[in-house]
Amino acid sequence: MMMVRKSKGLGERHQRILDFLASYQRENRYPPSIREIGEKTGITSTSVVNYYLDQLEKMGKIERDRKISRGVRVAGYSASADTLRVPILGPIAAGIPLPELDPNASFITDNEANAVDIARTLLPSKEKGDNLFALEVKGDSMIDAMINDGDIVVMRPASEARNGEMVAVWLPRDNEATLKYFFKEKERYRLQPANPTMKPIFIKRSEPLEIKGKVVMVIRKMERPLAA
Repeated sequence: MMMVRKSKGLGERHQRILDFLASYQRENRYPPSIREIGEKTGITSTSVVNYYLDQLEKMGKIERDRKISRGVRVAGYSASADTLRVPILGPIAAGIPLPELDPNASFITDNEANAVDIARTLLPSKEKGDNLFALEVKGDSMIDAMINDGDIVVMRPASEARNGEMVAVWLPRDNEATLKYFFKEKERYRLQPANPTMKPIFIKRSEPLEIKGKVVMVIRKMERPLAA
């Protein structure tokens, strides 16, 4: 583990948090979440984690950007030029399609307040990283694909897909969007969940269906990113 030299005025919890931040940033090339900091340093309350982070910020030990997700860094830490910041544009359902998404915004919104930093080396070899966006998964219809509620899926914009590809789909008929495997059949489209307890969604070829993106990689809630 990468350690931060102990400074005067730092308590044991302050030091554990600093050590974890430094180690996590070096290994993953992006900062941990508040919940991850708490779980890895033995603090059960996120408000208590924030209390210690506020103190560390006042001491000049860390830098915080409250406008984005994972906005805590050890002071002086500079992300590598090989790190890519990807905006988290909102939720996507892996289960019952979400009705809240706005069709007038073509499913993707302009809200880029949240973002995640990804090491380019973790992207698939053919992926340049241009125009990538991320969505937070809601639901458990893709659990057999190792995608769980709360995970982040990084997407490449796309309007077409091959059979078997995992895509974000906008369903104009229902004013909803969902994350599923895509299949083009004789007279219909099949949106297949990766959960044996759930049924696929069938869309007639005559009905509108808009593919918005393909999954490039998954950032698990408590693990490092994995290539899709």
